[in-house]
Amino acid sequence: MAETPDAESWGLIPGHHHVRGSWVPAPEVGVQAALRAMRADDWAPAPTPTWVVSRNWGLHVPFEADLRTEDGGHERVRGHVPREGLPLGYHWLEPTNGDEPVRLIVSPGVCPRPRRTWGWAVQLYAARSRQSWGFGDLADLRRLAAWSGSALGAGLVLVNPLHAVGPNAGQQASPYFPASRRWRNPLYLRIEEVPGAADEGVDRRAFEALAVAGRALNSDRRIDRDEVWRLKRAALEWLWRRWRERGEGPEAATFARWTAAQGAALAGFAAWSALADHLGPDWRRWPEPLRDARGPEVAVWVDAHRDEVRFHCWLQWLTEVQLVAAGEAGATLVTDLAIGADPAGADAWQWQDVLASGVSVGAPPDEFNSQGQNWGFPPFDPWRLRARAYEPFAQIVRAAVAGAGGVRIDHVAGLFRLFWVPEGRGPVDGVYVRYPWEDLLNVLALEADRAGAFVVGEDLGTVEPEARDALTQRHILSYRLLWFEERPASDWPELAMAAVTTHDLPTVAGAWTGADLAARRAIGLEIDEAAEDGLRDRLVASLDAQDGARGVVTAEGSGDPPTVGEVVRAAYRVVSAAPSLLVTGTLDDALEVEERPNQPGTTDEWPNWSLALPVPLEEIEADPRVRLIAEVLARGRGRSV
Repeated sequence: MAETPDAESWGLIPGHHHVRGSWVPAPEVGVQAALRAMRADDWAPAPTPTWVVSRNWGLHVPFEADLRTEDGGHERVRGHVPREGLPLGYHWLEPTNGDEPVRLIVSPGVCPRPRRTWGWAVQLYAARSRQSWGFGDLADLRRLAAWSGSALGAGLVLVNPLHAVGPNAGQQASPYFPASRRWRNPLYLRIEEVPGAADEGVDRRAFEALAVAGRALNSDRRIDRDEVWRLKRAALEWLWRRWRERGEGPEAATFARWTAAQGAALAGFAAWSALADHLGPDWRRWPEPLRDARGPEVAVWVDAHRDEVRFHCWLQWLTEVQLVAAGEAGATLVTDLAIGADPAGADAWQWQDVLASGVSVGAPPDEFNSQGQNWGFPPFDPWRLRARAYEPFAQIVRAAVAGAGGVRIDHVAGLFRLFWVPEGRGPVDGVYVRYPWEDLLNVLALEADRAGAFVVGEDLGTVEPEARDALTQRHILSYRLLWFEERPASDWPELAMAAVTTHDLPTVAGAWTGADLAARRAIGLEIDEAAEDGLRDRLVASLDAQDGARGVVTAEGSGDPPTVGEVVRAAYRVVSAAPSLLVTGTLDDALEVEERPNQPGTTDEWPNWSLALPVPLEEIEADPRVRLIAEVLARGRGRSV
């Protein structure tokens, strides 16, 4: 760091502590790559043109200015402005001396708190009904939320990210590597509920043939996204033609108003989608003039392909309509927000000016991954994000809470610092870069408050203590797992979501039977024997606590070895007894599924994000094992099913 004395002023952290405690200095190659990515030679860090404040503290304005509020209000201010005079929202301070205006963002400072409840965590694509076209959809989510709320008393349903991917064949399976975090994946549409799907017409037989072929995909537990999309896209294009033929009407007017309200963000995404249909989903491979999202050539192309662009706007409108319906059906919908997006995708195309190029986000080497990790997506440049008044971040959060009552933020520590890996190098050459976390948390709180949505921060792994303190102060819930916690569940914090496992970790059945360990050995993954023993020890301890006799593993009411179902119930009794406001159970565990949804560190070796639940929703609703887990979770919340 001595060779680059200005690096810390740009937010680069001189090093980090390894999980074992040793200090790892930031490598010079990583420092220089990060400075180049921030274009440090072209401009210098300057006072931000954006002020982000909490209404609780008021505001000091050291110059005379006109305060123009988001709702059209106007007043002259100077000196201390009391909190009562600061409405929440995105405002402007316009200095009367003609200086550049300052963007003023006023936040409540804290996020809404959820009520104490329980719910399901589910991979939506896996939760198919008999009406699905091989892929769990938004009507399935509506059904799951309604049944969970009315029949079981569940208060929430947490789903995987529903972010948009490219419209082409070779559909991205990972919900955590989307093309855009602002828009949603039309694969989740229930085709029969799209306007016009129930109409009679000359193509009716062909449409019904698509539905039959789609439902036939349910016979295979392995999800074929490409075939699902081929069938759904054919149906959607047919319905789009019908929509245009019907012309004006109430639905058409609603769609037009919605499209206008979304503005340039939707227009840009729809343009990228239409271009991707013609040129492929990687904008970096397009002809040079079309790589500039704001360039004149793109505008000319869009004008010549208006119908195709409007089709992609229409898909997003349909998806929002069906998502809102699911969110109003019963149990509160909790969405998931990925930490980044594909560098080839729509967000990266539209936000080239605020994303750092030549680096990608990852994680340093640790005892669980000796090579470290490179997640492959570009980070926001913290300085240019600030210069844009955090609008890109606000749009992402706004999309995440739309139609939902809560949001889980993946890798929430990324709001404080991110590990930048230089292009063409390994994680060993990476460096941590600091982010304006106070501003970001205040923007997050403002958007959450407006939506009435609580926030869960996925804070697993290495997180700075001060980061957890800041999250707690803002009522952002921690995430606590039985697999990781050394302390008894009774000591877990109240402001938390408690669970046994996540999509990246073994299911209870997989851990107890050894099936998960066997699967990882079969595909050649490194095995941490101590960690494996720790998982089983936790399950044994759960059974012991259930039976009231430490060290004695028995079944409920007998001397036989415990069944998988008994082990699952014992594990969930532990987490449901935690004082945490929220507790979730996975449908995978309730159904005693041995395979985890995702095996980190694999690509084609494992069917990542592509295994459906073993039975459809209709059977899940009648499965006594699911009801038993629901009863365990409900009792832990002081309720009954």
